[in-house]
Amino acid sequence: MEVAATKTTGIQADSPPRSTVVFRGVSKEYSSGEQSFKALDDASFTLEAGEFVVILGPSGAGKSTLLNLLGGMDFASEGSILVGGANIVGLGDRELTRYRAQQVGFVFQFYNLIPTLTARENIALIHSVKTDALDATGMLAAVGLSDHVDQFPAQLSGGEQQRVSIARALAKNPTLLLADEPTGALDSETGIAVLELLWRMSREHGTTVVVVTHNALLAQAADRVIHLRNGQVTQVATNAAPLSISEIRW
Repeated sequence: MEVAATKTTGIQADSPPRSTVVFRGVSKEYSSGEQSFKALDDASFTLEAGEFVVILGPSGAGKSTLLNLLGGMDFASEGSILVGGANIVGLGDRELTRYRAQQVGFVFQFYNLIPTLTARENIALIHSVKTDALDATGMLAAVGLSDHVDQFPAQLSGGEQQRVSIARALAKNPTLLLADEPTGALDSETGIAVLELLWRMSREHGTTVVVVTHNALLAQAADRVIHLRNGQVTQVATNAAPLSISEIRW
């Protein structure tokens, strides 16, 4: 599958300031009766603005928990999470809603498209949470779906639906683009095309892209790789010469 080259003009002109992310001693503890466990345990690392970041680890390692905390979808039990110097830990519901709406784009394994809306309408909904959201038709063109703007999700392939969900995330022009196993439900060829699109966002738009995955090969394309095990950050590796997605031998 061929992914259309994303045009950088029109997006960069209105881009929000890109932000460094700093986790400092972040833990997330869950309790059930008298028992408790830490899904994330004293995690510390720094992400530079515009990096393509890969989070690796086995199931249950804390990858999705980390992503949910960074995205403001869950609350840390301890520590601080600085985004552009502002600590999102301790923000109230209204402030977190504003943070998610203004700064964060989400791409999940399952596309979460509204089946009764067309591709364009699914993206245009972003205007209800962010008044300066980018044009839905233009975003679909950016992900190579100009010919599918008026089709409903059921009329699209899995890869096309995933690209609609990415276009929806991009329509926010977010500071952070967070992807949780974005290719898990796709065939290998389509999955590679989706990863290339996400990788291009960091390179062409300066967006900080964070991808949770089980696929260790993707680390070859990352600026920074965070390894998790049993809720703990076991290694943070930087890559001085990351490959492009097309250069990886899948």
